Amino acid sequence: MRLCPIERVRNIGLMAHIDAGKTTTTERMLYFTGITYKMGEVDEGTAVMDWMVQEQERGITITAAATTCFWQDHRINIIDTPGHVDFTAEVERSLRVLDGAIIILCAVGGVESQSETVWRQADKYRVPRIIYVNKMDRLGAEPKRAVEEIKTRLGARPLPIQIPLGTESHFQGVIDLVGKREIVWKSDLAGADFEVRPVSPEYQDEVELKRKEMLEILSEVDDELMKKYLEDENIEPGEIKKAIRKGTLDLRFYPVLFGASFRNKGIYPLLDAIVDYLPSPVDIPPVKGYHPVNNHEETRKASDSENFCSLVFKIMNDAFLGNLAFFRVYSGKLKVGSYVYNATKGQEERVTRLLEMHANKRREINEVYAGDIAAFGGMKSLSTGDTLCLKSRPILLEPPTFPEPVVSATIEPKGKADHQRLLGTLQKFMAEDPTFRVVQDPMTGQTLVEGMGELHLEIIMDRLAREFGLQARLGRPQVAYKETITREAQAENTFIRQVAGKGQFGQCLIKIEPLPRGKGFEFINHLKPHVIPEEFVTEIEKGIREAMEAGLVAGYPVTDLRANLLEASYHEDDSVAIAYKIAASLAFKEAGGKAEPVILEPIMKLEIATPDEYVGGLVGDINSRRGRIEAIEIKGSSRVIRAFVPLAEMFGYATVIRTITQGRGAFSLEFSAYEPTPAGVQEEIKARVEGRIPFSEARR
Repeated sequence: MRLCPIERVRNIGLMAHIDAGKTTTTERMLYFTGITYKMGEVDEGTAVMDWMVQEQERGITITAAATTCFWQDHRINIIDTPGHVDFTAEVERSLRVLDGAIIILCAVGGVESQSETVWRQADKYRVPRIIYVNKMDRLGAEPKRAVEEIKTRLGARPLPIQIPLGTESHFQGVIDLVGKREIVWKSDLAGADFEVRPVSPEYQDEVELKRKEMLEILSEVDDELMKKYLEDENIEPGEIKKAIRKGTLDLRFYPVLFGASFRNKGIYPLLDAIVDYLPSPVDIPPVKGYHPVNNHEETRKASDSENFCSLVFKIMNDAFLGNLAFFRVYSGKLKVGSYVYNATKGQEERVTRLLEMHANKRREINEVYAGDIAAFGGMKSLSTGDTLCLKSRPILLEPPTFPEPVVSATIEPKGKADHQRLLGTLQKFMAEDPTFRVVQDPMTGQTLVEGMGELHLEIIMDRLAREFGLQARLGRPQVAYKETITREAQAENTFIRQVAGKGQFGQCLIKIEPLPRGKGFEFINHLKPHVIPEEFVTEIEKGIREAMEAGLVAGYPVTDLRANLLEASYHEDDSVAIAYKIAASLAFKEAGGKAEPVILEPIMKLEIATPDEYVGGLVGDINSRRGRIEAIEIKGSSRVIRAFVPLAEMFGYATVIRTITQGRGAFSLEFSAYEPTPAGVQEEIKARVEGRIPFSEARR
């Protein structure tokens, strides 16, 4: 039986730049809602949501953790996500299944690089958001600048519904513009002792001005409120909340609140705002998918009476249960012992365990309902992105999309006997993390691991040793280069061979042309019907794809091009599939050579916060790394340098910046785009791949 009506369910995520206070805020929410009896601290390694040893040691969130709490008769399912760019996949998969989000900004740092990234990810999935400006008690807190940067850097429309009472050490509370009241926290460190009182006389004018600005924005989304506002009638708090909720759900604006989570100030109003302004599952449009057989569009409403439909968004390896598969129920309900149909893989499986998760702890439940976030235990065949539904009413939902890995390194066990065990364990990590890959180097036969950055691979190695007792050696990280073409070209190839007295024939003419960066590969068949059998067209596409994997310049995968099949010939007796595949592969290599191929390298967005006196040295160092400075801004007492730098030049940068700034600078890196390498660098990469210069002598 459902304990909480679906209208009172909130599925939310906390997202922000690293060190903005996501986990600390989540810990306070769990404490104030009575889920935990003691506040966990990130710095002490006692945070409930940072349950991994690696998270506790480093003081950062690595994996998205789910939990549930209750506030004002509402059920709030929370996912706390990482802020470090190496683990951005955790944010991506969480946003795919959430209804609302809290974007946390640091009152000192404002909108930082990863804040922009998570904002773009939330835009992609059209997730309504509340903005919480945290760390109001920190030295250098500037809430006005943080709100202004929401407009300038995020291109969003903030709606401040509070006025902070003081900043830095003088921050004591907020003025609620909706209810025209002050919320002031006392000296009680637990944050439970606060006073709600009328607005003080010295703030009356500012409150009237800010409230008027708020009502002007709200009148754009609510005609009744506009009428009352224009006629200067009294507007009740309930009417204001209704208008804020409507505008928030329509993504017209984003309510802004202020607090200091570490000091336990601002959590109560934030919990109220989650209930008042963020959507329930019934407030979002019905989920859309398509029928796996006839491709017709299918929809499911958020209702227990609908046919069951859910999406697996995360796989986690559990020492006792094997795979735990986190899923979001979009419609219907499901009981333990019933069967679900995996529409992605075309398999049916019995549900043996349903679990409600609280970080790494779990509670067995018998049934899940529309809007729930839960986990399957012991179902081995599930993968991230799988759609689970009823076999009689199948539907395929759009899976989350993930960025491509940008770093690779060789890996080998310290003992030869552990080779198969190592590969098996790495396969488990691949099932958990779609941005982690294990591949064989076709030239050397070595095993390569690919990930989103140095820290990503470092965490994998640490988990190998701690969780599985596997000692392995990781080679020096290398850049995941790609190749592309810069102009159109075409080539024709005819493959003819006699094998055991029987002929093999295949002929095709293809044209290749460049596509915009990030578009991947397109194949277009321009042949008239029945020129050659359809299965041979498929083989031609396969041949082109295999040739793309082998590369044109230095053996790196080719991307961002369109291949056009213009002509092909058919021989009644001798035409075979393999001949067309080989002919297409050879034609592609010939055309690729004419199309002026280039090597692409990943360019990273670099953001550095540093005291003023080190700016010159940092700018000089960035220039020496083939970087280009985008902007240098003043932020409080610090300078913020924004630049774009090739990933190949950034390995080990943490040590460099510590040296230049004497340990006072901080930086963040995130992937921006692939760009062509300069001619000199391209020649160096080719020489290294061909063995003409040792890797140790090549520029990093």
